[in-house]
Amino acid sequence: MQTKKTIEFFNNIPAKHCPECGDHIVEHAESYLMECDRCLTKRED
Repeated sequence: MQTKKTIEFFNNIPAKHCPECGDHIVEHAESYLMECDRCLTKRED
């Protein structure tokens, strides 16, 4: 029963959006990036 609750939790997490352009960010495991790939490549560090 606990596994079902865990799956429901992860299925209900809202989508993440890029604060720069507003596009939906497709996350990968262990990703803490806030910007989308396109905005990250435009950035000059």
